[in-house]
Amino acid sequence: MPTVDAKRKKARRFDSAEQEAYLGLWRAYDRLRELEDALFAAWEITNQQYNVLRLLEAAHPKAIPTQDVLKRLVSRAPDATRVLDKLAERKWIRRERSPDDRRAYWLGITDAGIAALAEMAEPLRACHKAQLGHLSAAQLKELTALLQAAREPHESDDSPWK
Repeated sequence: MPTVDAKRKKARRFDSAEQEAYLGLWRAYDRLRELEDALFAAWEITNQQYNVLRLLEAAHPKAIPTQDVLKRLVSRAPDATRVLDKLAERKWIRRERSPDDRRAYWLGITDAGIAALAEMAEPLRACHKAQLGHLSAAQLKELTALLQAAREPHESDDSPWK
């Protein structure tokens, strides 16, 4: 027979509303990311590599400093050098040494990188539809606003996500 403490623990699944929301967000991220990971596996890239390509495509034909690219990523890249090395190996990006600082580089997307993004565009739209297409336009707008409100106090003042 379960003890009173065991019954109380079973009835209370979460320690707080914040914990329940956070764990719900984490679980949703995990389920949605699984679909995206499967898609990107077909191109043998990661979501961070894709994110870099999209940022560089937006700046094309200009190159931008590596640090600017890293600041704009959706999620931090502790292995940024490896992420960039893989894209450079595939000739999807180019690196140019900064004229002002020999230790710094500017990054640009190549024609091959633009072609790869074009090839991924429709499958990625379908992936996003599979991830969130069951939500109405109003629900998507509300979800976007709630996510922005949740992260805003944790963004740095110079964050492009603010």
